[in-house]
Amino acid sequence: MREAEIRRLLAANVLCVFSIILTAVVPAFIWEGFTVFGAHLSWLCICSVCVSIVSIILNLVLKPNQSAKRSSFTHKISRFLKCCIYFFMSCILFHAIIVLYGAPLIESVAETFLFAVLLSSFSTLQCLCMLGPNIQAWIRVFSKNGATSIWESSLQITTVCSVLGAWFGAFPIPLDWDRPWQVWPISCSLGATFGYMAGLIIAPLWIHWNRKQLTYKSR
Repeated sequence: MREAEIRRLLAANVLCVFSIILTAVVPAFIWEGFTVFGAHLSWLCICSVCVSIVSIILNLVLKPNQSAKRSSFTHKISRFLKCCIYFFMSCILFHAIIVLYGAPLIESVAETFLFAVLLSSFSTLQCLCMLGPNIQAWIRVFSKNGATSIWESSLQITTVCSVLGAWFGAFPIPLDWDRPWQVWPISCSLGATFGYMAGLIIAPLWIHWNRKQLTYKSR
């Protein structure tokens, strides 16, 4: 396993972390009184858009899963439209799952859906960027020993960390601490964000420490 490839992964992940930090800092200079807590819905939109743009740009520049085949323009358009549909379906699915786990069904619909969009940006969008609209490839990557590159291993780790972060973030909501960050879905979205950022840092370090044991097989 080449060290240069691990360094590329680390650099890309650090850039993603830095971009998320900027979403909480930069708007405060433009928007008077902006805070992540006070304007949380706006921050959810800003963070989701920023993560999406950075992920797409990094995928186009680094090309971690470049196919040897050259596809036609029509195929690229079809692939793009499928990715858009899959992303929207992912937002709807996450929204439904979040409601089933206890989120308000009728109240706070916008908050719940934007939280679902954030989770989709941390997970589904990354899969679409790296694997495309190929459900079989997604199943392979998230199965045991299914990753065929360090990028796919990183995808596994960041996705799991994002979902676990969102889950752990729900624990403080029912407590009677009466804190502003306990309002739905602030703690969950922050948990997902911190989980995603932690996954971005943990992934290349874990791969580096276990590089001798990792043997990727092309499929």
